[in-house]
Amino acid sequence: MATKTTVLTGATSGIGEATALALAKKGHALYLLVRNVQKGEELKERLIKETGNKDIFVVKCDLSDLASVAAAADELNAKLFNINVLINNAGGIFNKYELSKDGYEMTFALNHLGHFLLTTRLMPLLEKGHARIINLSSDAHKMGRPDFDNLQKQEGYSAMRAYGTAKLFNIYFTKSLAEKYADKGITAYALHPGIVKTSFGAQLSGFGKALIWLAGPFMITPEKGAETTIYLATEAKIESKSGKYFNKKKVTKPAAVANNVNARNQLWNRSEQLINKIEK
Repeated sequence: MATKTTVLTGATSGIGEATALALAKKGHALYLLVRNVQKGEELKERLIKETGNKDIFVVKCDLSDLASVAAAADELNAKLFNINVLINNAGGIFNKYELSKDGYEMTFALNHLGHFLLTTRLMPLLEKGHARIINLSSDAHKMGRPDFDNLQKQEGYSAMRAYGTAKLFNIYFTKSLAEKYADKGITAYALHPGIVKTSFGAQLSGFGKALIWLAGPFMITPEKGAETTIYLATEAKIESKSGKYFNKKKVTKPAAVANNVNARNQLWNRSEQLINKIEK
């Protein structure tokens, strides 16, 4: 069997790290897109030592910085013939209102817009590889609201609402990819990894901190949280489930708001406008 070429964001901790280890064991050629190159190199050496897989590569990529994302995509386009699996795993939640280097609300920039640019810029390689695109969403999407008049969240910022909206956008993005690129042999899947015990949300205060504290006894390990991602990256014959939302390796219904086709199309169009603005 030919080696699978897999690109993974957010690999240096939590679910991403567990995913990288599992796929390295399965013989995937892994391209780890990381903000902290030193951590990425340390992970690479550990993966090689633990799995014997030497096809591990580190690429600098800050998902909240569109120039960094574009540079990483260009590096991959220059090096690779194709990509078989793209796992948009990186994410984050921000206690206070922050803007990215490009002037976008940080939750939106990191969780959605960076991955939108990365995915669309890698599309020639993804098409050649008949790729699976896997987007880590969350059941937090149920708190999301597609308010395109307040995309920057300047009015009434809430960390949990901003995060929920970004995770909702991950589902919209997945459905759009599945629809737009089906004839190119590309499939796309969104998933809820579970409530995973990591450093995620450690900086939160107030309501968000209380929610995470309450969830503590029900949290699962990163290895358990990575299971659905690994399933979607490796399971045979799941093409008919493209565009679906998964939990515990099974298709599950997202919230009704996730089926808003008008909002989904608006998000795609707005995202294209925003990345085009940067690229020009």
